Amino acid sequence: MSTVKYNTALKRFSQLVSLNEVVFYFNDLANLWGITNLNTLYTTLKRYTQKGLLFRVHRGFYSIKPISQVNPYLLGIKALHKYSYVSAESILFDLGIINQKTDYITLISSSSKRFTIVDNNYIVRQLKDDYLYNDAGIIEKDGIRLATLERAVADLLYFNPKYHFDADRLINWNKVKKLQKIIGYK
Repeated sequence: MSTVKYNTALKRFSQLVSLNEVVFYFNDLANLWGITNLNTLYTTLKRYTQKGLLFRVHRGFYSIKPISQVNPYLLGIKALHKYSYVSAESILFDLGIINQKTDYITLISSSSKRFTIVDNNYIVRQLKDDYLYNDAGIIEKDGIRLATLERAVADLLYFNPKYHFDADRLINWNKVKKLQKIIGYK
């Protein structure tokens, strides 16, 4: 690799690292690197993936880490490419409120969808914008929006009012009711 190409690649990757992001879309990389010629961008991304500098998640979606090292929650949220957060069964299983792990990761967003990335299945549940953009009970950790226990319970009850929780004694039902009122759930 010539010195010029090496310096260009080094500059591009220092720009990527400075963003503190792990996954990127094709357009994000074009904007960041100032590449307007699509053929140049395709060729650059192809070469970087062949050399193991970037990892292709799926068409137009790349990672700076091997896919197995990327948090599956982050992959799903970034792949969806719109406002969303992890909630319902995924959060409740992680917190021990439900005992049976589902075959999918549950995301909440403005549209319903199912998709798979590598070995991770995702189900996206549609929530009205009034509820979706109410950030009560949503925290951010490592760039991932996550429902708190109470928000996950409230969300799941919104979608399925008769849902059975295995460890319901661990749920603070007063907090759930207050949160439901704040969000506007009936």
